[in-house]
Amino acid sequence: MRIEVSIGSQRMQVFEGQKCLRDYPVSTAKNGAGELQGSEKTPRGRHLIRAKVGQGSIPNTVFIGRRPTGEIYTPELRKRYPQRDWILTRIFWLSGLEVGKNRLGPVDTMRRYIYIHGSPDDVRMGTPGSRGCIRLHNDDVIDLYELIPVGTPIIISE
Repeated sequence: MRIEVSIGSQRMQVFEGQKCLRDYPVSTAKNGAGELQGSEKTPRGRHLIRAKVGQGSIPNTVFIGRRPTGEIYTPELRKRYPQRDWILTRIFWLSGLEVGKNRLGPVDTMRRYIYIHGSPDDVRMGTPGSRGCIRLHNDDVIDLYELIPVGTPIIISE
C-alpha cells in the first residue's frame, strides 16, 4: 500500500499496487508547499507513516501535542478558542525519507510535527487552509486509520 497526496489537486489517493482503493479531498497548507521549519508549508517528497494516534477515540476528540485534551470539538468550543489549530479524531505522524529535503536539520518533517489529521466537518476540503498538515474530514480520517498501517509510504507532490 501507498498514499499519494497532490497539493495541486488537493486530493489524497490510497493505492494497493496500481488499484486506487480510496480517493479523499484534503486541505493542505494555506502557505503552499515547502519544507523549512516555521514556514507552515506542506512538505513535499517521500515520507512514511511513523506513528498513528487516536485508536478508539470518538469523532471530534480534540488533540494537542498528540494527546487527547478531554474535549470534544463543537462550534462553541471553536468560539471559545478561535486561534486553535483543530487536530481531531485521528493523527498520522509523518516522517521524511529524503535527507536534506524533508529529513534532518531545518527541513525535518517529523520535527515539524506534520500530520494527516481530522478536522471540523465544516472545514472546507479541496482548498488549502492548514498550517502545514494534511487535513481530512473526520469520517475519512477514521476510514484511513483502519486501512493504513504504520510504515506505509506516502508521496506528497505539487
